[in-house]
Amino acid sequence: MKNIVNWNFDNSYSKLSNAFKEHVEPIAVKNPELVLINEDLAEELDLNFSKIDKGELGALFTGNILPKGSNAIAQAYAGHQFGHFTMLGDGRAVLIGEHLTRNNKRYDIQFKGSGKTAFSRNGDGRAALGPMLREYIISEAMHNLNIPSTRSLAVAKTGETIMRDTPLQGAILTRVASSHIRVGTFQYVAARDKKDELEILLNYVIKRHYPELKNSKNKALDLLMVLIDKQIDLVINWMRVGFIHGVMNTDNMTISGETIDYGPCAFMDTYDPKTVFSSIDRVGRYAYCNQPAITKWNLSRFAECLIPLIDEDEDKAVKSATEIIETFGKKYEEKWLKMMRTKLGLLGEDNKDKFLIVDLLTWMHQNKVDYTNTFCHLMNIKVDQNEKFEDINFQNWKKRWQERLKINKSLQEKNIKLMKSVNPLVIPRNQKVEEALEISKRGDFEYVNQLIKVLKEPYSQQKNILEYQIPSNFNENYQTFCGT
Repeated sequence: MKNIVNWNFDNSYSKLSNAFKEHVEPIAVKNPELVLINEDLAEELDLNFSKIDKGELGALFTGNILPKGSNAIAQAYAGHQFGHFTMLGDGRAVLIGEHLTRNNKRYDIQFKGSGKTAFSRNGDGRAALGPMLREYIISEAMHNLNIPSTRSLAVAKTGETIMRDTPLQGAILTRVASSHIRVGTFQYVAARDKKDELEILLNYVIKRHYPELKNSKNKALDLLMVLIDKQIDLVINWMRVGFIHGVMNTDNMTISGETIDYGPCAFMDTYDPKTVFSSIDRVGRYAYCNQPAITKWNLSRFAECLIPLIDEDEDKAVKSATEIIETFGKKYEEKWLKMMRTKLGLLGEDNKDKFLIVDLLTWMHQNKVDYTNTFCHLMNIKVDQNEKFEDINFQNWKKRWQERLKINKSLQEKNIKLMKSVNPLVIPRNQKVEEALEISKRGDFEYVNQLIKVLKEPYSQQKNILEYQIPSNFNENYQTFCGT
């Protein structure tokens, strides 16, 4: 294919030793067909697909045609999956290359669902249309919610049937990320017990993501500190909007601090800290309320990988790493409190703020009130379930909140403006997502596109969005699946 798209590949990861990856080619598909293309993201990447016909685009986004300069690899990584360590790798994904924009920003371009690799084990390496559309919808919603995330450039059908519980339409997602390097990547190398490879990976990550650490006296220790802050910021954002990842394995924690893997994820409607949607999370390990603790647990596994690079004296290295890991709790608490103050429009600090916040969350939980809509109500935005806010206990809480606002000594407009910057009016409601996916099975993608359009401006008072604000009516029994 002629480079009329403006691809500009510079594939640094593929130049690392074979310890980190396996060279592979996407397996050709029978009948490629483009379903969705993200024009906004394409523009951000300085890519132009306007001169390519739809048939050729289908071939491009399924790997039947590879762009000039690409160098397809499957990355090696490991991971603690629900607490159990496993050697993994890209079993159904191929990194075709790293694209550089005009301003020298580097992005991984990856096909998800592109066929078997050396890491597929017993899997078929393929993906179904529904899960790929789900990832497109939710990853773009997360981006528009101002949450660091991998993004979706395109979805294409393969024209093939894949077998899960039932026969499903095959599809490939083109995923874009700052990189696909994970905590699990470090775990994979550490498990090989080769310090030189671990050091290569560390230096590569610093050069690519954290060049400010280049001259650090202890790169490993400083990277651990940076990553703790990155991951706390990320999970705080998840908690802010009621997002539940569903599969917080160490292979799904990126070194860049981006949300990755939108399999069994979902957004919470009715506030319940123990909410779990994932069909494979039978004990609530990755429930909404457990996400901070699991983040710390995953970071501890990352710290273990770095021990040989922190200090030659293992005891000293463990002590130093442990001290840094133990800063997590206080940092998280401070940032969570700051985030919740913002959601409530509270300026400054008051020693009773935490009680005020916890009392609201407790009331929401006891009365089965919608998480997103509660904050909409406080911003004077009409939503469903308004009758619940007539409850006397809520009204008493509201008086306390209004008294707290008075110490801000600011105009109400300023408080509301602050709240509107962090409280979305719309989220990907589970019912709406499922409706869109169901309709798409028939080859009708209008509903998917409409949902994506609404989710593009989650903080704006759009016309005719009430139906997108109504809580899902099947959340008690709702389950999400990883798609493998």
